[in-house]
Amino acid sequence: MQRTAALTAPARCVGAQRPRVLCMALTVGAAVRRAVRGAQSERRRSGFDRVLFSGTPKRRAERPRPKRSRQGTKRGDTTETKQQREAPRGAEATDKMMTMVMMAMTLTCSSLLFLGLLTAQASSSDVPKTSTSPTPPSSSSSSPRMKLSYKDLLAFHGVRRYELDRSCCFSTMLLDEERGRLFVGAKNFLLSLSLDNIAKQEHKIYWPAPVDWREECNWAGKDINLNWRADKSAPSRSAQSAVLRGVLCSLSRGMDCVNYVKVLHHYNRTHLYACGTGAFHPTCAFLEVGQKMEDHIFRMNPSLIEDGKGKSPYDPRHAAASVLIGDELYSGVATDLMGRDFTIFRSLGRRTSIRTEQHDSRWLNEPKFVGAFWVPESENPDDDKIFFFFRETAVEAQGLGKATYSRIGQLCRNDMGGQRSLVNKWTTFLKTRLICSVPGSDGSDTYFDELRDVFLLQTRDRKNPLVYTVFSTSSSVFKGSAVCLYTMNDIRRAFLGPFAHKEGPNYQWVPYQGKVPYPRPGMCPSKTFGSFESTKGFPDDVIQFARHHPLMFNPVYPLKHRPVFLRTNVDYSFTQIAVDRVAAADGQYDVMFIGTDVGTVLKVISVPKENWDNMEELLLEELQVFKDSSSIINMQISSKRQQLYVGSETGLAQVPLHRCSIYGKACAECCLARDPYCAWDGTSCTRYLPNTKRRYRRQDVRNGDPNTLCSGDHHKHRVAQKKLYGVEGSSTFLECLPKSLQARITWTYQRTTDTPREEVSGASTVHLDDRVLQTDRGLLIRNVLRRDGGMYQCHAMEHGFTQTLLGIALEVVPSSSPSSALPSDPFSSLNHGRSVNQKMWYRDFMQLVDHPNLNTVDQICEQVWMRKNRQPSKAPVPAAPASGKPAAPLGVPHGPPSKWKHLQEIRKGRNRRTHESKPPHRAPRSAGEW
Repeated sequence: MQRTAALTAPARCVGAQRPRVLCMALTVGAAVRRAVRGAQSERRRSGFDRVLFSGTPKRRAERPRPKRSRQGTKRGDTTETKQQREAPRGAEATDKMMTMVMMAMTLTCSSLLFLGLLTAQASSSDVPKTSTSPTPPSSSSSSPRMKLSYKDLLAFHGVRRYELDRSCCFSTMLLDEERGRLFVGAKNFLLSLSLDNIAKQEHKIYWPAPVDWREECNWAGKDINLNWRADKSAPSRSAQSAVLRGVLCSLSRGMDCVNYVKVLHHYNRTHLYACGTGAFHPTCAFLEVGQKMEDHIFRMNPSLIEDGKGKSPYDPRHAAASVLIGDELYSGVATDLMGRDFTIFRSLGRRTSIRTEQHDSRWLNEPKFVGAFWVPESENPDDDKIFFFFRETAVEAQGLGKATYSRIGQLCRNDMGGQRSLVNKWTTFLKTRLICSVPGSDGSDTYFDELRDVFLLQTRDRKNPLVYTVFSTSSSVFKGSAVCLYTMNDIRRAFLGPFAHKEGPNYQWVPYQGKVPYPRPGMCPSKTFGSFESTKGFPDDVIQFARHHPLMFNPVYPLKHRPVFLRTNVDYSFTQIAVDRVAAADGQYDVMFIGTDVGTVLKVISVPKENWDNMEELLLEELQVFKDSSSIINMQISSKRQQLYVGSETGLAQVPLHRCSIYGKACAECCLARDPYCAWDGTSCTRYLPNTKRRYRRQDVRNGDPNTLCSGDHHKHRVAQKKLYGVEGSSTFLECLPKSLQARITWTYQRTTDTPREEVSGASTVHLDDRVLQTDRGLLIRNVLRRDGGMYQCHAMEHGFTQTLLGIALEVVPSSSPSSALPSDPFSSLNHGRSVNQKMWYRDFMQLVDHPNLNTVDQICEQVWMRKNRQPSKAPVPAAPASGKPAAPLGVPHGPPSKWKHLQEIRKGRNRRTHESKPPHRAPRSAGEW
């Protein structure tokens, strides 16, 4: 049986779907008003009324100052005169302070009242103007179907956390499926964690910058003392809260003179290669990790530490992108202390170090590197290419102001530089623009120019992986994020297109119309496409053309020329992406896990509507992975273990890829989820495995139609039943929370078993104006009538399927007193047309602020309990006992007299003060079984 207490005024505000600012004004305004009244009563008892209501008190007549004699005065006389002189000044200062405090409180209260009234008037346009109940929110894919909080994930869904004292910024992660380890680079630490449970079997290496490097960094203008003290004095993990850890990590982020690990790669089967900033002294080291999973080895050899210039950035705020192929490291990084010389650099290995042209904006112009990948071009390894993804200041938009473009750059792995020109410089470097835009209704496109992350999804053809990218807008007017998908065929086609050319400073960028030398710039020297064995054998005209034309004219457009997932007008931005290809019953689906800057992970898929050319995006889940809402800065996915590893500035999280049990215990609920990981096995919603028997697995990701798959399972779904009591004349709330946030909720009402059902919400037939309101959490009846009693059923409609979620039996209890908990509503029985909504907003606001008898929840609950146990008013008065003692008064419950003794004493004291009889008790807004 459902028990409900009386709704307080703030609860009424929320239940009635008031705007958030108005609700804040209501609550704070009432609190300030009560504080003002309490202060006034206290001042009256203390004798300060004359200060506030009679103006500034008259200044006391000061005693004439005694004349100082030439011989001086006694010390005791001087002290007494000083105290007498300062006494009226102290009283006057106290009076002025009290006056200023009261003026400030009054001004605050008035401001909140005015703000609330303005908000109510502005929000009146959002209230329906018709006499029927508001239409419930419709199903929309813009909101996630499931939204799980940090608390729920940690308690019920297998999410694990890892945090490290005196460290932060877990920006570098390396997944090792063979060893079952997750290698992480953070501030001053290198970590080795178990892929099965990151909270256990931890190994760590403390790798700080040397003391002399930190001191030199401090001399260069970087502050280390404040943050170093905050780092050393940080409390233990068991003693500090998540918020405090976030603050400490925020402070430590400003500490530049430490070692931030920026590079972490597999070097061979037994060693890793790691690089860090080293307090503005980039340094690299080899880590021994063993050859087998049983080899629990994780150590650093100090003799194998080497210089990291050209491999790791100096400044920890600068991003770096690198890839290690064989024994060669390809890095996009800033190579100077000031962060002005950005380059793509090849180091390690036996071949000569190569870099991009220095101080040439046509090659790189203030780039911010995002990712680097190796993609084979053919079966011949000489054709292999390295692709760099970055964003930079566009040289082709200099006449239109400073604009940021996203780029993809390519270079050949076997590039050795030129012979006479571009010596030790890349001769095969080319770049072009990455376009991710949304076409507008007026023909103009909205561009997402800020590239944030790149993920290469490997396919059966390793030469043609899919490129998933995350973009955000650079405009301060339009805010949004998008995910765009590119194919390697489109990327290669752009690099085989025309070169961008500009004749002079006053000319436009146009396609190059002249003769392109042979071999074409950008082609790798190999026997596949030519007879050149090395770039040093390229003709001089090829080298000169490559120096002056690194930019391609044609950009790379995404698949189908539009994003696969888009979000605008939201309070977050995309930062990271990881993709898993899942085999379902009706095909393969790419499940996207998108990290945001508020610590959430979005689970998204794209399904075809009529055909594969018309795709529909589905936001399945929104997971609050980090409690402190810290930005997600790295993500790694393990398809083998079905786990997602998420890194932020404050910690790490391990999240399972699927949670099939949360969708429900019915076939229809599992089918409506449209999760490629999950299917109905006949008894529950579990993980879908393609090799299981088809007759026992029911899944429909493309259509999500339970009417077809679950036609014989309707009888197994049992509807939950509750009983609710509502007091006549008060308000009551019927709560119904669907699991799916995309479902459309409707309510049906049946007074008796003989009368037909009629819908209460939406196109309601209950002609009660705004008396019955539907909110996101249920149905609110603001003024309960006797005819409201009956059976209410909550129905969820999603994707053409309707199911009953809850049945509530409402029993109306007659009110035992003529008054209610709040002043009577003169407008409740009137129909004022289009102005009734605005009056109701104003009425509720003023009732909350001006009501003098606004009790606390505990007092209201005591009144409800006492009224329930009171004898009925129509019952005969019991006869006096034989002893002659008067009978107990009505309304006082029988039982131990000590339980209600304090209430009786309070009533007696109130009667003595007011000389009035005991007032009748006010009826609560809602009462239930207690």
